[in-house]
Formats: sequence, C-alpha cells, structure tokens
Amino acid sequence: MRDITLGQYFPADSILHRLDPRFKIVGLVAFIVLTFCTFNYFALAVVAAAVIALVLLSKVPIKMYLKSLKVIIIIVIITSILNLFYGSGEPIFQWWIFKVTWNGIHNAIYVCSRIICLILLSSALTFTTSPTDLTDALERLMKPLTIFHVKVHEIAMMMTIALRFVPTLLEETDKIMSAQKARGADMESGNLVKRVKALIPVLIPLFVSAFRRAYDLAVAMECRCYQGGKGRTRMKQLKLQKRDYIGMLVSFVVIAGVVLCNIFLPHV
Repeated sequence: MRDITLGQYFPADSILHRLDPRFKIVGLVAFIVLTFCTFNYFALAVVAAAVIALVLLSKVPIKMYLKSLKVIIIIVIITSILNLFYGSGEPIFQWWIFKVTWNGIHNAIYVCSRIICLILLSSALTFTTSPTDLTDALERLMKPLTIFHVKVHEIAMMMTIALRFVPTLLEETDKIMSAQKARGADMESGNLVKRVKALIPVLIPLFVSAFRRAYDLAVAMECRCYQGGKGRTRMKQLKLQKRDYIGMLVSFVVIAGVVLCNIFLPHV
C-alpha cells in the first residue's frame, strides 16, 4: 500500500513544476502515442533518453519513481514472458509447445520498455502537477466540448477529486489493516478463499470511511456556495510562457528524431 504513488504531488522547484499544466497533459498524450510508434531500437532509445531526462529534470527523488514501478513490476514480467513465446520465426529454444524466437525476444523488450516509459511519464505528470492545476488544465483543454452542452468543469472536478483521493484511501486502507491485525485478524495465511474473507473486515470500514469523506466534501463545497463552473472566475490564469514554447520545441525535436529513426533505420 505504501508503494502506490498514483495521484501524489511532490512539491519542488523544477522546470517541470513551472511548465503550463495544459502543455504537460498534451505532451503526455503525445509521448504515449510516440512510445507505441517506435519500430526499432534507435527510436526506442530516443524516447527512453527523453523520459530519463524528464525524470531528472523533475527533481523528484528517484525512489518515488521506483515505487511507482514496483507496483506494476509483476505485470511487466508476466507480459514480457508471454511475449517471448508469441514470436514468429525460427526458434532458438523450444520445449514442448513453448518456443522462444528472436522476434519474441524483441517483442518482450519493446513491451517491457514501453510500459516502463508510460509509468514514468504518468508519474512525472502527477508528481509535478498539483490537483488544482490539473483541474484547471483539463477544464481548459475540454472547453470546446461546451458547444455540445457538456459540463466540462464538473467532469474535470470529478476526475481530479478521484485522483486526489487515491493516496488518501490507500493510507486509510493501510491503517484499517494494521488495526485489524492488532486485533488478531489473520490476512496472510490460508488459501485464496480465506484471504478474500479476511478482507471483509477491511472493506466495510473502508467503504464507510469513503462515503463519510465524500459526504463531508459535498457539505464543504455546498457551504462555500459551489454550483458548478457557471459564472466562476479563476484566481490563477493559465498563460503560456517562454519556457513552455521551449518545451514544445524540444518535444518536436524528439518527435522528429523518432520519425527519422523509423524512416531511415531498419525495423526490428
């Protein structure tokens, strides 16, 4: 539970913290697409170098990123192993119905590298962007949808509140599990059915706590006369600065590098 860093914001004074949140969200989507458009190791190396540079520029401790990777490392390993046996071509190793080919090895490396890059990029966004900035950026990016009478402000608010409550609920879960273990609850022994039943004393107070927090938040918003985005003003106006345009230029250079690698260098 303590290793889950989804939705956490790490305050620091870095260039990534000072970038416009709209640019960071659009850049994240662009890099996600770019990561899946790497068709050789040279293009993959360009994306990996860009991700490492972003991690270092964020001035967030490396252990925070390692915690975010620790949660999905089992998924990465299982996915990579499965891709080893789904490659085409001549097998270099075969046992029964399982065979390992060079194509399968390449697929495993690509899948593993892409998932790691995606996790690091997503973590860099949440580590360097506060929930308030995320709300403003999402609302501004989805503003064209107001033409179709979509409640953009409410959607952005719900998404940000859900993201913000992830670490809070994880912390609450850890406290409840520690309290139940102190009362003699056994949650680590027995078969799968017994372990699932042992989680019931954890889930019930967790749901009660979640509903109580949601009710308190709703009362607090109502007491402050919150009625949605209609007629609301913003204390902080989002404006693109010089550093944002420099970031766009660097992003275009990275994209151009990946495209050139895909065009002029052989695919794997």
